[in-house]
Amino acid sequence: MADQPARWRRSSRCESHTCVEVAFTSGRVLARDSKVDDGPVLEFGAGPWQAFCAELKAGRLRG
Repeated sequence: MADQPARWRRSSRCESHTCVEVAFTSGRVLARDSKVDDGPVLEFGAGPWQAFCAELKAGRLRG
């Protein structure tokens, strides 16, 4: 059975094309720059992604 293509999502709060997109596939989380569809993709396991999101929501990460 072939892998399904990634279904990329962007936050509803993104008002431009300068956002991060994510896709959830087979226990992995993929992230890319929305401006570059064929650019590099970062891959995370589900646990590290959840920890990252928790840190963001708690306001403990700065840009």
